[in-house]
Amino acid sequence: MKRKKTTTIFIHLFLIVSVFLVSFPIIYAFMVSTLNINQVYSSPPKLQLGDNLINNYREAWERSNMGKLLFNSSFISIVTAVGKIILSVSAAFAFVYFGDFPGKNLLFIMILITHMLPLPIRIVPTYQLMDNLGWLDTYYALTIPFFASATGVLLFKQFYMTVPESLLEASLIDGITPLRFLLSILIPLSKSNIVALFTIEFIWVWNQYLWPLVTTNSARVRVVQIGLKMLIPSDAQPEWNVIMAALIIGVIPPLLVYLTLQKSLVEGFAMQQDK
Repeated sequence: MKRKKTTTIFIHLFLIVSVFLVSFPIIYAFMVSTLNINQVYSSPPKLQLGDNLINNYREAWERSNMGKLLFNSSFISIVTAVGKIILSVSAAFAFVYFGDFPGKNLLFIMILITHMLPLPIRIVPTYQLMDNLGWLDTYYALTIPFFASATGVLLFKQFYMTVPESLLEASLIDGITPLRFLLSILIPLSKSNIVALFTIEFIWVWNQYLWPLVTTNSARVRVVQIGLKMLIPSDAQPEWNVIMAALIIGVIPPLLVYLTLQKSLVEGFAMQQDK
């Protein structure tokens, strides 16, 4: 009994230390965002809260045009996540419920192959395509190339394969069309999976830096990640207190999305593991 209690205490201490180490960069960034410029460059670094929080956050918001950055990143992330969900659900439905149509296996393998190709490998041909379509420096270039999702197709395909065939047979007997079966039965059953995919894709798109960097050059479609980079001057001393303030603001939306949808996200992963 005593040994079990010691083990439990050790595990809890290990988890507490791990959480602190993982969260320390954000904690330190928040501390820096409250300091003045002299305190930021003091040696040794100050691990304390300052009294310049309001001024730093106001300056970060105004200097970076943070309102527009947050709108652009939110709009792009939401549109991309919704687009991925729609295409993934439709593709998975076709693979599972439309029989062995010609090229089914080859098409599915090609979809999986795209999952193995990261963005840096595809960036040159994708950039050329966006240029040919005249989509550079537009919302189209920041959203449409990310609609296809091998992860989403695989996620929903595996889920639909576990739905009892008797449910489909009963629907056909009742005269329900395939589209009605998808909208009225499968999608409500897929709620946890949809929320899980939305959360993952929203955060992933929000954190994109390389693609927005090469496809946009105007403030009209600039996203948070590029706005943060532009706060770092190339010919002057960076004001890290202002930069960290902008960073903390930029972290809040994806954090709120995760906290709001956390329960459904965990349920979605649990359902996949049970299957």
